[in-house]
Amino acid sequence: MPAQRVPATPSRRQIVFAASAAAAVTALPSPMAPSAHAASTGTSTTASTAGAAGHDGGKRPGAEPLLSAFPLSQVRLLDSPFLANMRRTCAYLRFVDIDRLLHTFRVNVGLPSTAQPCGGWEAPDVQLRGHTTGHLLSALAQAHANTGDAAYADKGRALVSGLARCQQAATSAGFHRGYLSAFPESVFDQLEAGGKPWAPYYTLHKIMAGLLDQYQLSGNREAFDVLLEKAAWVDARTAPLSHEQMQTVLKVEFGGMNDVLTRLYQVTGDPTHLRTAQRFDHEDLYTPLAAGRDELAGRHANTEIAKVVGAVPSFQATGDSRYWNVADTFWTTVVHHHSYAIGGNSNQELFGPPDEIVSRLSEVTCENCNSYNMLKLGRQLFLHRPNRAEYMDHYEWTLYNQMLGEQDPDSEHGFVTYYTGLWAGSQREPKGGLGAAPGSYSSDYDNFSCDHGTGLETHTKFADSIYFHSSAPHARPTVYVNLFIPSELDWSAVGVTLRQETEYPTADRTRLTVTDGTARFTMKIRIPSWAAGTDRPPTLKVNGRRIATPLRPGSYATVERRWRPGDVIELVLPRTPVWRPAPDNPQVSSLSYGPLVLAGEYGDTALATLPTIRPDSLRSAAGRPTEFTAEADGRAVTLRPFHEVQHERYNVYWAHTPRPGRERDIARYPLREGSGTTAADTTGTFAAATLAGGATWTTDGGDTAVAFDGTNGHLALPPGLLSGLDELTVSVRVRVDSLAASARVFDLGYHKDTYLFLAATTGAGRARAALKIAGMETEDVVDATGPLPVGRWTHVALTLGGRTGVLYLDGTEVGRNPAMVSGPLLLGATSRNYLGRSQNTTHPYLHGAVRDFRLHNRALSAAEVARLAAD
Repeated sequence: MPAQRVPATPSRRQIVFAASAAAAVTALPSPMAPSAHAASTGTSTTASTAGAAGHDGGKRPGAEPLLSAFPLSQVRLLDSPFLANMRRTCAYLRFVDIDRLLHTFRVNVGLPSTAQPCGGWEAPDVQLRGHTTGHLLSALAQAHANTGDAAYADKGRALVSGLARCQQAATSAGFHRGYLSAFPESVFDQLEAGGKPWAPYYTLHKIMAGLLDQYQLSGNREAFDVLLEKAAWVDARTAPLSHEQMQTVLKVEFGGMNDVLTRLYQVTGDPTHLRTAQRFDHEDLYTPLAAGRDELAGRHANTEIAKVVGAVPSFQATGDSRYWNVADTFWTTVVHHHSYAIGGNSNQELFGPPDEIVSRLSEVTCENCNSYNMLKLGRQLFLHRPNRAEYMDHYEWTLYNQMLGEQDPDSEHGFVTYYTGLWAGSQREPKGGLGAAPGSYSSDYDNFSCDHGTGLETHTKFADSIYFHSSAPHARPTVYVNLFIPSELDWSAVGVTLRQETEYPTADRTRLTVTDGTARFTMKIRIPSWAAGTDRPPTLKVNGRRIATPLRPGSYATVERRWRPGDVIELVLPRTPVWRPAPDNPQVSSLSYGPLVLAGEYGDTALATLPTIRPDSLRSAAGRPTEFTAEADGRAVTLRPFHEVQHERYNVYWAHTPRPGRERDIARYPLREGSGTTAADTTGTFAAATLAGGATWTTDGGDTAVAFDGTNGHLALPPGLLSGLDELTVSVRVRVDSLAASARVFDLGYHKDTYLFLAATTGAGRARAALKIAGMETEDVVDATGPLPVGRWTHVALTLGGRTGVLYLDGTEVGRNPAMVSGPLLLGATSRNYLGRSQNTTHPYLHGAVRDFRLHNRALSAAEVARLAAD
């Protein structure tokens, strides 16, 4: 695409750009210079000390957090899987050629480059090019701050200097001052004209966030100068847009622009950055969240999560409780109603309706970027509300069960996955269409997905949330022990060094020792909420003496004393295996042990559907404290911590055979009312069905029925009809008035990928019953030899049991499938149940009538079906 040229006659926008750029130069704050130690050895500077006092010269109004994180330089990881992951990622940081990443930036402004272009999402013809450079800036800054190794700072400085030269060349290339990107500025013209280019502000956000991290964590002043110029460009670009125009722009993914600009305001005190940040408040998302409503279904998950991450610094900067309500409502909603067993969320990158989990399993659940951002959000919320231990409970759970395991432990450069699939027999694998090293999950130069980028950050900042401390300057010093990761804390403000030694979660305890310094302070230690599911209570000892205060899971235990070298505090967290039912199907569960989700190891064995496990067969493996065996589908299966299961197929969700109950109709809708808009379940078990669209009462041969017009008429049945059934008979009397392929007699399920239906005919001219659970490659079908009869009443029955499905018309078998992959047990508490319409809105409605719809909790025999048809 040719470079965008600035017209000879300046427009209003050009004048605004020029004025903003000039202001950026004349109003540059003087950052607090990093100490000589930071410059030479890598000690980081934090947000509270890195910026100048700002334009107002004093404290800005807002809602300050009650806790602060320790600088990365004060927390040192000790040997553990976390340190091993960080070392692999740091090896990549040392290896990667920054000239290859700078190539598209240089070409974009006409600077020479002989570097080989990158592949994947950094390829020269991919609109998202440039985003990885931002992640790399952040990762280098974090690695420098945490390790003190100047090599990471040097590489960061070289990368920033390369970007600065590209920014300086922007006007010569025909772009406005301050513009910095790997693609032309004209992309923003397309965006503002209502187009949908691939996420230009998203890419800018990554670069801006990386520059801010370089400044705050590595003391890189040039990064700050480049960032200020870029922020001035964003202000000038967005200032002329009306509120309506800006809201249209925000329909295209923009990352966390509000977050980085608000944090820049917190550093500089310049209100311009806050005003610019607030232009990125997306009301289509914020308005329902502020009102406490869950309207997330169908939204692209990571697009929305990144927007909400910025709400917490906005609350901190302004004190406006609306921002808090947005952030807390979103976190609570996603964690409690949209998250899978491992703590992650999304299927095919989208949120579904609340509490639909088993009905939305696939090999592309739980995009890892989502959890990277959710952990950011929960961490920020906890700093403001440390009484809400659930924020850190979720943080730990997701860190162990998703983020730790996203990296390939056999790769020298820490290659990561894009999704963490949870359908039966999934495996960690590369994202389709992107390059990967042989046998691994991504690659050095041919992947560069968003998850490749967030992975660089995730695995260089494990030390940032192990410990927090109280923020109030005059309050008693307090340290929060949030995570049980081997580490050493240099609490220089108090003059104390703490060392945490643990094999948790392999073992059930952690030990903290004061190794240096004497001081009076309070230690708060998280008692995880998962401990409530064990048969023994947690215990806490100080110097061998048990504290008397009961420890409440889901809170922090408090120990206040004068601490001296050699003092030891030990927390013991007994564990027991816990089956955790899925919200949409209580007969399907995951298995956890302490904070660890356990997965069944299946090697190279592909699974067609979720295995059925015998919970009473679960046994611990001798000498391996987090390993178990159980019987599933008649074979022995080994279960291990999910993050340890690599390079093989696995299973996380398991079906449980229900206890047999009394044989009965579990629901029966005779449809005899003849008037009104509802029809009763005569068993008294379920709520009434509702006539919808063009559905009407009719009488045919003295029998009352519900007629469907073939346009939009249907009967909406209540949710939950099929829950807990491993056998089933569905029967109904139907009169088909005209045939249309795929028109449903009944469709019981959740959506177009999880259902049990009967179609009057298909394109092949046969009636078909089908069952499918999302994740199955194909549906189980039972085909008749022809379509349902037209113009007369027909009794239809479908029996399902023992992996066999049989279809009957007027008591006579017309179709059989003796090798069904799945069964009704996996359907669970179906939320969308219809007579006369499909889950798929593109399918036609039934033209005809129905009466006497029944669900029976056993697969009836042929003789029993014949008697039912004759009644």
